[in-house]
Amino acid sequence: MLAGHFTTALAAQQQAPRGHLAYYLVASQLPDMLWLVFHYLGLEPTEPHNVMNVSLDNLQVVMTYSHDLLPILGWIALTTLAGWLLFRSWRPALTGGMLIIVHAVTDYIGGFPHNLFGPDTHSVGTGLYYTYPYLAVALEAVFTVAVMAWVLRTDARAGIRRHRTTWAAWLAVFGGGVAFMFLSADLSLIELTGMNPLPALAGSTIPAMFFIYGLMFAVLLWADRQPTSRTDQPARS
Repeated sequence: MLAGHFTTALAAQQQAPRGHLAYYLVASQLPDMLWLVFHYLGLEPTEPHNVMNVSLDNLQVVMTYSHDLLPILGWIALTTLAGWLLFRSWRPALTGGMLIIVHAVTDYIGGFPHNLFGPDTHSVGTGLYYTYPYLAVALEAVFTVAVMAWVLRTDARAGIRRHRTTWAAWLAVFGGGVAFMFLSADLSLIELTGMNPLPALAGSTIPAMFFIYGLMFAVLLWADRQPTSRTDQPARS
């Protein structure tokens, strides 16, 4: 899941506004960010190395330290502690920890295979990316729409009106993210275009992912800085 995880940060900011959106964005995607770092540490090497060869159903990685259940419990604790140290308040701290839980649960339901701790331990994930990648993307689309509907409803109840540039940014990030996952579900760029793999892109898979995550992160922070207005009467629940 890509766009769906980011949506949870917006909902978290509404429920615990004392925290900063940047903290919630990091928390919402922390396991994936750790995976990208652990690739370079040799802990979770990822293939194919050329981004032109990558699709959801052929991306090979064992996410033992970033996504397996026992390490996830540690990341929840560390994220919660970091939130308390940053904001001196348990509400944003616990909300950050909850984002890790939501990330893990949604990944276990519709993502790569995950285990208790290592590939030889009990499975706690469905591995839909490998078996039914389009179903996995469909679940992400439903989740993304549901969370954003919650965000918009919360805005309406509070009488908050977002600027049109915020709407455009959200559409680009969330709609574009789901479309990207759909297009790459079981077809690589080579298969989509008929191109030959470019040798210059050897080793480009993880840098490309860093770029995608970083761009989405930056756009959402920029969107959050756009002006808002309030209606005269907040909507009643």
